[in-house]
Amino acid sequence: MDMTRRAALTAFGNLPFLTLAYPVAARSAKQIGWAELIPEGVPPAEIISEGTVDAVNDVWLPVFDKNASRFVTALNGTRVRMPGYMLPLQTSGSGITEFILVPYAGACIHVPPPPPNQLVFVTSKRPWNAQAMFEPVWVTGTIKIDPISTNLAEIGYSMQADLVELYEWK
Repeated sequence: MDMTRRAALTAFGNLPFLTLAYPVAARSAKQIGWAELIPEGVPPAEIISEGTVDAVNDVWLPVFDKNASRFVTALNGTRVRMPGYMLPLQTSGSGITEFILVPYAGACIHVPPPPPNQLVFVTSKRPWNAQAMFEPVWVTGTIKIDPISTNLAEIGYSMQADLVELYEWK
């Protein structure tokens, strides 16, 4: 792993990968982390420019430069398995069916949100019965470059989840 990728893992709070046996549905997927969502040659430190301070609400508002909207085209349409934290958006009586997969707990709720190339909008036909907000999970499915604007953040990737699993710490 080169130093840029290693720095990105640290900068974006990537979860450590586990060496667990996992379901057959996940085995055929390419396992990736958050650094793999940033194109080669894009320094993570250059994704966010200086931004401004909203003194009334006492928050910093980031200004993302063009690197925040650069995506890894080779991943488009690829079946992947990646870890992250679940920020629920849509729930049914039996669980969560839409969520934002974020690289660290509190992302998008505590401003500023991560840049678009560090967020994944996930939909699942099978509802996930979460026990808590920002539950750590593994998500397996097909990832696409699919910029989406929500009231919480600008999101760069989307994924139709085939499998959502609890991320278990060892």
